[in-house]
Amino acid sequence: MKDRVNKWILADHAHCWHPFTDQESWESNFPVVICRGKGSWLFDVEGKRYLDANSSIWTNIHGHSHPVIVEAIQDQATKLCHSSYLGLANDKASELAEKLCSFFPDSLERCFFSDDGSTALEVAFKMSLQWRQQNGQKERTGIIAFENAYHGDTLGASSVGGVSRFIKGYGETGLNVYRIGSLEDLQKLPEVVVETASALVIEPLIQGVNQMRLWPKGMLADLRAWTTQYGIHLILDEVMTGFGRTGRNFAHQLFGVVPDIMGCGKAAGGGILPVSFVAGRDDVLGLLKPGSEGSTFGGYPLASVVGTYAIKVMVDAKLADKAEVRGAQLMNNLRDIQSHYPDKIKEVRGKGLLTAFEMFDEKSLDGHKVSVGLMDRGVYAKETHRTTVRLAPALTIESEQIELLSNAVKDVVAS
Repeated sequence: MKDRVNKWILADHAHCWHPFTDQESWESNFPVVICRGKGSWLFDVEGKRYLDANSSIWTNIHGHSHPVIVEAIQDQATKLCHSSYLGLANDKASELAEKLCSFFPDSLERCFFSDDGSTALEVAFKMSLQWRQQNGQKERTGIIAFENAYHGDTLGASSVGGVSRFIKGYGETGLNVYRIGSLEDLQKLPEVVVETASALVIEPLIQGVNQMRLWPKGMLADLRAWTTQYGIHLILDEVMTGFGRTGRNFAHQLFGVVPDIMGCGKAAGGGILPVSFVAGRDDVLGLLKPGSEGSTFGGYPLASVVGTYAIKVMVDAKLADKAEVRGAQLMNNLRDIQSHYPDKIKEVRGKGLLTAFEMFDEKSLDGHKVSVGLMDRGVYAKETHRTTVRLAPALTIESEQIELLSNAVKDVVAS
C-alpha cells in the first residue's frame, strides 16, 4: 500500500496544481490522500478517518455519499445525463427551477443555471449591466463592492472582490468597481459614483474569506433601503451562506430583505456535482433580451436532479434547524475553550454552522499550527489569514461529533 500511496503523491506533485496553495511548500510535504467519504467522515487510502469540518469547502451540507442523492443520480444516469439547454427544455431543470423559486414567493421568480459560484456572480453582474443597457441607462456601469469581499476567481468576479491576494494583477482588467469598507463609506460616496452605479454586491451576514467576520446588525436592511432610494440593484452573494448553513434556508431571510438578484453555488449541488444559479426578480431578469448569457453545463439533467434532491433532503431533514442547534452547541463549546485559554484564542465568531475562532498571531501556535494539530487528531479544518481556523461541517453532523471536534480543538489549543 505504501508504494501505491507514494505513487499517487509523486503523480500529484508532478502534475497537479491545488487551489489557494503555495505549490513549493506543498511539494515539500506528503499530503493525506483521500479515497472515500461517508456522512461527516473522510477516509484516506490507508484507512484512517477524519472528521470533515470543512465539508468540502462548504459544499457538502448533507454529508458525504448521502444515499437518497446517490440513488437519484444513479437512476437519472441510466436515462439522460446531459442535454443542451440551448433551444431545448428538460423536465429536471424545470423541476429544480420551480423548487428554487418556491423559497422566494412573490420575490425572486426566475432562475438562470450555471456551474459554480464564480460564474453565478459573473452572470449576476452581467445581468445588472445588461438591464441598464436595455433601459437607457448605459452610463451606469459601476459595481459597488466591499473591501475584503470574495466573489470568486474568474476575471470579473475576482476584480470585484476586495482581497488583495486574489485581485493583485487582475483588479484593473475586469469590471468598473468602487470599493467601500462600511455603510458610512457608502453614504460618503461622491454623487457621480452613485449616479453611475449599476449594482451593489455583498455577502449577506458574514464575509467568509475575511476570517468569518459578521456585518453589523441591521446593515443589510440599511443597504436595501439605500439601493432602493438610488435605483441601484442589490446583488447578494449567497454562494457560501445558502441552503441552510446559517440556520435559515438563505441568509438574507434572517433579515426579511429581498434582493434584486442573488447568486448561489456550492451546496446547490449537494457537494457532488457543480451546480449554481442566479435568481432574480421578474422585473429585472424577465426583461432581459436573449443571447447574452450561456452555460454548457447550466441546467443539464443530471445536475438538475442533484440540485432537486439536495433541496429535498435539506427540507425533509430540516437541516436549517439542525444548523442552528448544532451551530449553537459548537459556538458555546468554542467560547468555553476561549474562556480557559484567553491568551491563545482572540475571538470566536459565526452563525449557524459557519464558525471560526481566531488565534493571537503567535508563531508558537497560530491558525496554521492549529489546523495541522487538528489533522493529527483526525479532524480536517483549514486556517485563513494564518490566524483564523474556520469550522463549517456538514449540517447533518451529530451532537457527539460536535463534541469530538470541540475536544480536538481544546486539546490542540492546550498543547
